[in-house]
Parts: sequence; C-alpha cells; structure tokens
Amino acid sequence: MSEQLIEGLPDAVALRCLAWVPFYLHPKLELVSRSWQAAIHSTELFRVRQEVGSCEDLLCVSANEPDNLWQLYDPRRDLWITLPVLPSKIKNLSNFGTVFTAGKLFVLGGGSDAVDPQTGDHGTFSTSEVWSYDPVTRQWTPRASMLVPRAMFACCVLGGKIVVAGGLTSCRKSISLAEMYDPNKDVWAPIPDLHLSHNSVCSGIVIGEKMYVLHRGLSTVQVFDNVGRQWTVEDYGWQQGPMTVIKDALYVMSHGVISRQDRESSKVLVSASEFSGRVGFAMAGLGDEIYVIGGVILSEHGTSEIKQISDVDVLTIGDERPTRRQAAPMTRCKGSKELALCQLPFCCFIPARRNWPYASCLFVIVGRPCVTIRSSACAPLGTLISEVRPKRRWKRRQFSGTRII
Repeated sequence: MSEQLIEGLPDAVALRCLAWVPFYLHPKLELVSRSWQAAIHSTELFRVRQEVGSCEDLLCVSANEPDNLWQLYDPRRDLWITLPVLPSKIKNLSNFGTVFTAGKLFVLGGGSDAVDPQTGDHGTFSTSEVWSYDPVTRQWTPRASMLVPRAMFACCVLGGKIVVAGGLTSCRKSISLAEMYDPNKDVWAPIPDLHLSHNSVCSGIVIGEKMYVLHRGLSTVQVFDNVGRQWTVEDYGWQQGPMTVIKDALYVMSHGVISRQDRESSKVLVSASEFSGRVGFAMAGLGDEIYVIGGVILSEHGTSEIKQISDVDVLTIGDERPTRRQAAPMTRCKGSKELALCQLPFCCFIPARRNWPYASCLFVIVGRPCVTIRSSACAPLGTLISEVRPKRRWKRRQFSGTRII
C-alpha cells in the first residue's frame, strides 16, 4: 500500500475507518483505488476489524442447486453474499464435511452419486480431497488430502484443529477410522479409531471441549476427549432429527417439535409441525437463534414430484416464549443444504450431512440435516410461516413475487 489510503490521514487511522465497512461491501471498496484493493485483501485489515470489534457473524451455506456454489448470510443486514464456485472436479459434490477454523472455510471429502447422462459413468462416491476458502483473498485453495477417502462422516473443530471420524469409503463400506488436521501446518495425523462403526453413516457435534459422534437410528454416542485423546461410548438417549448446538446446549427437531436436549431429559420449546413435509433442510444455531434453511417439499398427491426451496426461518430462543421470523431467502442456492457458521475475520463452522432420501446435500451444521451450499440470483416464489403465539404454532401463508437481494 504505497499510496495513501485516505488523503491527509495516516494509513493506520485509515485502516481503522475501513475496518467498520461491512464485509459485503468489500468488493466495491477495492474498486476505489489500488491501495484500497491491497488493503481489502490484507490480513492487516482483518486484524484491525477484530481489534475494533467490527467482526461479523455469518452463515455459510451450500445447497443442491447450483452445483458447488456457496453463499454467506449476513444476519445483521438480512442479505446473502455469493462466493466463487468451489473448483472441485467432482460434480454435484455432497455428503462432505465443512467447518470454519484458522480464518478459513474448509470443505472436506464427500462425493457424488451423479451419473453422467452422456457416458453413463458414476461419480466418485467418496474422496479425500480438502478445500479451503479464504475470505481475505476470496479464493479457494486445495489443502492436504485426508488419509482416508470418506463421505457422510463426523467433522468438527476441537482446539482449532479439525477432527473427522467414521463415514463411508469409496466402496460404500463404513469405517471407524479417525484423523486430525492441523490447519496451520497443513498436516493430517491419525488418532484413535471409533470403538464402533455401526455399519452406518454418522455426524458430529461439539459441546464444551468434547466431540460427540452420532450414528443414524442409534441412541449410543461416541465421545472424543481432546485432552485424553480417547473415545468413550455413552447412551444419552438423545432424540433423532435435525440438531444444532447453541451455547453448549443441544436443540433437536423431532416428532413435530423443537426441544432442548439434556443428558437425561428434554424440554419442548415450540411446535415445528409445519416442517413435517419439508426435508433435507439445514438447522443451524447462531447467537440465540435457530435457523432452518432450504430443503425440499414433497408432493402432497403421492407423486415423486418435489419442490426445492430457498426459504429461511428463524426461531429466537433467548426469551421465555420463543418467537420466529422469516429471513431473506437464499438468492442463489435452493434445495437441501450444508451449513457452517463463521465469524469474520475468524469463523467457526458446523458440519452437516445428507440424511433424507430426497436430499443430495445437507447443511454443514452439527447434527443430522446440515447444509452443502449452493444458490441462484433471485429468490423464487416462497412460503411465509408465521407464529400463532398463544398456541406456539406456526401458520403457513402463501406469498407471490420475488425478492432480489
């Protein structure tokens, strides 16, 4: 940054001014001058953003359509930002893990069941490839591959390092292998295996300083203690369904309600019966809010027709009586999702996975349905859902038109 950022001001002061500009405006800022472009792509600006307290919490989302596309959601301004397309050679990548750590978004493993319509060749079911996205340079970069190809696996961050466990290999065989990645050294190392693979796909969540691996249809949970570097098997009796963690509390959507789940008990918060016909959505926690994002709606007439949606519903759980609102729909992505949570300049994602028959991807948030993100340029016709507070139920209302972000 040789030329002055702002005439008459020291660059250190000018950087503090630029640090207050929202992240979504950065692409416009870099058009002002070469010095501003250099500043926007510098780690120094993001360090100053953290110093002055202008960091932003964002949701990272990828969905069934378009292919390999991710978007960021800014909850403060209720808008979506589209990232460059993930440059993986695997088309329709899904069932991957995703987390945010060391200031970068990571997309790990996964694969595709897609069949090439011209050649009839099947896609790669699982891969070991790893990609990272840097919000400073706004570029995807290949990273060291995992030791084992895997899809539909548990993926979390513990102590700044990425832990992956279980899942299915390229021959669709369940595995108990686990490994840990150091993002600063770009190195993978094996860690103790899971005690059981259960011949099943799995997902992971983090509560406190421990990672919990859950297998579909089973009440037993395998817990990894990062201090002792060992797994234990527990039976918490947690309900099955989309889940997310907020402030070390587990929230689960099951049997038409959202509940806060403790080790030995569960407290119902609000009805969620209106989501009974919506599958493959992501459920993510941010602050004191639960986000239900995207998914597909199955036909009510018994046909195979499904409708991919871009709706975003938000439930605030901080008050005595939960309230909900409709957020801006995804502008590019639609369908089943994978999510991650991030805070700029530093982020922290939650992994997701596919767990519904019609979902090609799920949000990458901890738990069963998570998100794999993708989107399209203007939100399609959608559905508003409003809460009837006395009965704590949500009412479905139709609306028409589009909302351009």
